[in-house]
Amino acid sequence: MKKEVLVFIFNGYADWESAYICSELNEAETDYIVKTLSLDKEPKISMGGFRIIPDYDVSDYPKNFSMLLLIGGYAWMKQKNNAILPVVEYAVKHHIPVAAICNAANFMAENGYLDNIRHSGNMLEYMKSQAPHYKGDINFLEKQAVCDSDIITANGTASLEFAREIMLYLKLKPVEKIDEWYKFNKLGFYKK
Repeated sequence: MKKEVLVFIFNGYADWESAYICSELNEAETDYIVKTLSLDKEPKISMGGFRIIPDYDVSDYPKNFSMLLLIGGYAWMKQKNNAILPVVEYAVKHHIPVAAICNAANFMAENGYLDNIRHSGNMLEYMKSQAPHYKGDINFLEKQAVCDSDIITANGTASLEFAREIMLYLKLKPVEKIDEWYKFNKLGFYKK
């Protein structure tokens, strides 16, 4: 039986931010499968126009999931996704990794999850403006993606680095293969 990675989706989620990692997790030879989670079971439409019917909602998700992915989008800025907080709290309490990219990292900051760990995000000043209760600025790193204490954070331009950190954390492939995958996707066929 494959281990489930839950990807939180909502109207207007930034679909490209999870594209690299979800396609890698869903490969036949991995131990993982991607499932979607939302606030309810109504269809959600991504920024790119993909219409998705969530597999689970916040009241019926499986408690034995392997990772929670929080994808960016404008809804985080308007506090429209706050009902996901109990799922995040459950994951953190049970040492289930949480990966947050772009504005989802601001959500993690606002709720205190980044105060005492190394982390990244879009920009420190932006994070502080979006997360008034954030107290972790001393731990903010100007890096594309950071993994610390079962939490992975990344900025909105770092979907590849986000995927790489998740792949490394889950030991999805040998490190050399992950590095090859990253370099190929970052540099492409042609170096110029």
